[in-house]
Amino acid sequence: MVDLPISAAPAPELTPRERRRAFLDMWLVDHGFIRDVYWNLHRVSDNVWRAAQPAPQHLRRARDMGVATILNLRGRRDTCGAYQLEREACARLGLTLIDFPIRSRSPLDRETLLAAAGLFKTLDYPMLLHCKSGADRAGFMSTLYLFLHQGVPLREAMRVHLSLAYGHVKQAKTGVIDHFFETFLAQTDGKRESFVPWVGSAYDREALDKSFKEGWFAGLLVNKILRRE
Repeated sequence: MVDLPISAAPAPELTPRERRRAFLDMWLVDHGFIRDVYWNLHRVSDNVWRAAQPAPQHLRRARDMGVATILNLRGRRDTCGAYQLEREACARLGLTLIDFPIRSRSPLDRETLLAAAGLFKTLDYPMLLHCKSGADRAGFMSTLYLFLHQGVPLREAMRVHLSLAYGHVKQAKTGVIDHFFETFLAQTDGKRESFVPWVGSAYDREALDKSFKEGWFAGLLVNKILRRE
């Protein structure tokens, strides 16, 4: 079970020492040095962008782009420097921060999927959604947004946003995201009106998880080398 989406409470100002510690943790432990070079920022629609974990300078850029809401798919992580800085920067910049943790290596539970399906109607736009690398969870939610909220055919949304171009490797365990959508298409008429009823009744998380097999080399790449969450 995962928490329903909630706005993060206003963050207290970090002390200079806490901020330095948070920056080091973000840059070294959370691989922020990579995101300083490539943030993996891409447009999903006129009012939605996807990206990797933002640093404060990225959030300033998002604010200047007109973004009102940050959807954090990693969830609340009070001891993580990247989250501490994100929460503080959002408060300073007047951005609404929504913490909505989801997984990328195993199918989501029914409650989380239903919450995700209804989430897009509750947000203030423009919105930027992110996970750690901007590859898998960001791809899942971008696909779901286009399919359910914009009416884009699911296969078209998958083709665009579940792609190696963003770093998504469908042959690894993260390919369970593709398998989830493929299972929905195989068991229904594929229309967006069928998604919530299917999740609420026919969806079998355990069976879907067991039926997906990752490639060993892709798993080694994603889990050990890229060290995806």
